[in-house]
Amino acid sequence: MLFSLSMIFLCGMIFGGIFARLRLPSLLGMLLTGMLLGPYGLNLLSPEILMISADLRRIALIIILTRAGLNLDLSELKKVGRPAVLMCFLPASFEIAGMLLLAPGLLGISILEAAVLGAVIAAVSPAVVVPRMLRLMEEKRGTAHGIPQLIMAGASVDDVFVIVLFTCFTGLLTGGTFSPADLLKIPTSVVSGAVCGLAFGAAAAAFFKAVHLRDSLKVLILLSVSFLFVTLEDAMDGIIGFSGLLAVMAMGASLKKFRRPVAERLSLKYSKLWVAAELLLFVLVGAAADLPYALSAGPAVVAAIFGALLFRMAGVFLSLAGTRLTKKERLFCMIAYTPKATVQAAIGSVPLSMGLSCGNIVLTAAVAAILLTAPLGAFLTDVSSRKLLGSR
Repeated sequence: MLFSLSMIFLCGMIFGGIFARLRLPSLLGMLLTGMLLGPYGLNLLSPEILMISADLRRIALIIILTRAGLNLDLSELKKVGRPAVLMCFLPASFEIAGMLLLAPGLLGISILEAAVLGAVIAAVSPAVVVPRMLRLMEEKRGTAHGIPQLIMAGASVDDVFVIVLFTCFTGLLTGGTFSPADLLKIPTSVVSGAVCGLAFGAAAAAFFKAVHLRDSLKVLILLSVSFLFVTLEDAMDGIIGFSGLLAVMAMGASLKKFRRPVAERLSLKYSKLWVAAELLLFVLVGAAADLPYALSAGPAVVAAIFGALLFRMAGVFLSLAGTRLTKKERLFCMIAYTPKATVQAAIGSVPLSMGLSCGNIVLTAAVAAILLTAPLGAFLTDVSSRKLLGSR
């Protein structure tokens, strides 16, 4: 396991650095590192690492979403208002609808199988999107209209919405029955996660004010509570639903509201943790990507992915209708909301493991979506932010 970790960090840094020098997203180098070292490449990663890969990727997500929360100004987000709510579900709904229209004709699958495929593909990747929005906030780009905050908040809830729909669609496809009560998990997951996170953030702010602790210990407390939130999400899955990752982000935002200086210091600590977490996350996502499946993705799969993305961009455009955002800012939001990675790596193989006839196509499309949209979306977001967004 130690050899595997050393290879992940060293090779990830080398390849990431090479791509950064070429003015390409460093995550592309990390993804390629994972594919090279993983079971579908040179097979240099130990089975023990691969067994806990999902947990390690989740820890990395917790780190970047906590950092996002610590930089999220709730008053700024409140000003954004309606578009922030619409961005949580409208773009994903449009993308799933696009897949429903395109996939049966292009891929020869049923409407319900297309719905499963759409739910797998529709989730945006916070791991790709959030670090870029944080950098924009540091550079004061797009912050006049709260664009980074809008996209960060939407990306964190978007995943909750899509995963609930995925569960409903796979249940129907395996002969189960659909219950409208299942859809209630979407608002209950969001509300319970947000309330729990905000409440603990306020409690943590009061505790840190009353008890003097080193910032490193504060980080350890927040990380431990974050792990509990995510564990609670798994425990409450069959009850009312609970979004652990949203709770993590809300906790950081609440702490910033009540103890801004502490939040700013802790954000710096988390930015250092993210250096290692980013390498782990994207190298392990690359290792989970089955390259033979990706190579087997013909033009029809690629056309379905990019066709559905156009529907997603239309959903973003409608979400932002009637706002103060300029045409350039709206175009940037449409581009920034396209990358896929973490959710696709997590659930892309589930239909195949369930024995569904569409399993192979879904896995192929999930891997292809990661390899196509994560680096391309990251690159276009980086380039377009300099051309389309003004700075304060």
